[in-house]
Amino acid sequence: MTAATALPPLQPALQFAPELLLRAQDVRVAFFDVDGVLTDGGLYFSEDGETLKRFNTLDGHGLKLLQQAGITPAVITGRDSPALRLRLKALGVTHARFGTEDKRPAAEALLSELGLAWHQAAAMGDDWPDLPVMRRAALACAPAQAHAEVRAIAHHVAAAAAGAGAAREFCDLLLVASGRYAGLLARHAA
Repeated sequence: MTAATALPPLQPALQFAPELLLRAQDVRVAFFDVDGVLTDGGLYFSEDGETLKRFNTLDGHGLKLLQQAGITPAVITGRDSPALRLRLKALGVTHARFGTEDKRPAAEALLSELGLAWHQAAAMGDDWPDLPVMRRAALACAPAQAHAEVRAIAHHVAAAAAGAGAAREFCDLLLVASGRYAGLLARHAA
């Protein structure tokens, strides 16, 4: 292939159900739990008691793409750790609430801070503490291995597991619904 030969346009391979896309089309903020959503849910402790977490690069790139599309990723988690803070900083995620088990008030505070309402929010969680946020959001998603009660109320259950691309699938759904997925894909594939 020579420099003069143009590459054919890349056609998006992802497709989501129209009803999901309709639910997500006005989303401007995406709430993420951490353990069991952005990580595999396992907690690793060093002999010094430091908590170690494993993050997936596909999920991280999805968070970056959301920001490029004008959708704010926000984290609400019951835990706090230096590893988590470092990862969020590297991804440019500035809206986060740490160490909170009561996630609804934390989400409402973030919505107020951003000047948004519940109908502009999506949420991904995996366990009971995530239910109040997921039930109020326009679009609720869960990783494949989420607790049964969370999967039952989710509008979409990811094919991928937590910490292995589930959050990226959620991000991709939001990007497709926003109409920005194809343009971002083309820009990255050029």
